Amino acid sequence: MKDLFIKRFEYYKMLGDKSFEQLSDEQIFWQFNEESNSVAIIVKHIAGNMLSRWTNFLAEDGEKPWRNRDKEFVNTFKTKREVVEYWEKGWECLFNALNQINDENLHSTIYIRGEAHSVIDAVFRQLAHYPYHIGQIVYISKMMKNNDWKTLSIARNKSQEFNAEMKNKFSENDADPNSSPVCYQNSPEVRDEFKQ
Repeated sequence: MKDLFIKRFEYYKMLGDKSFEQLSDEQIFWQFNEESNSVAIIVKHIAGNMLSRWTNFLAEDGEKPWRNRDKEFVNTFKTKREVVEYWEKGWECLFNALNQINDENLHSTIYIRGEAHSVIDAVFRQLAHYPYHIGQIVYISKMMKNNDWKTLSIARNKSQEFNAEMKNKFSENDADPNSSPVCYQNSPEVRDEFKQ
């Protein structure tokens, strides 16, 4: 199960990584208006959440006393490099925590703001939360880049070609028709585990 969690989070991290690669220093700080968040602010929130939720997650409440969630929505970064470094710090914390999950603690009780969660539920909670914000990063980035955007998914008007290519590829390997090569990054290990 741990490997499945890691693969899924790696996919969403990749979407963020490939968005940042396409943005200039100025674009990473762009905001549509005062009520909207820049990519930099979204990163500050995601990484801040990761550091709080996943530091000593088996022994401490996921809402740490040192976290100031409100300040996550105030930009303090000066450069794109600082944004990406903080992003990486958050992901490192998450992946270190995921590597601690095993069959014995998967259903153990941990707490977030005093609310009891099983470890598996806490992972699912964040597996919904982080992609929500990463989708915002991708959308903002795509708006700014417009025609210069390099797609992170199936290119527009190319679905039929992609489906035919995947069908040919996996019919040769007798793949399970319920597997999802797009969502699971063409990883046979994840598909096999997902079938259980």
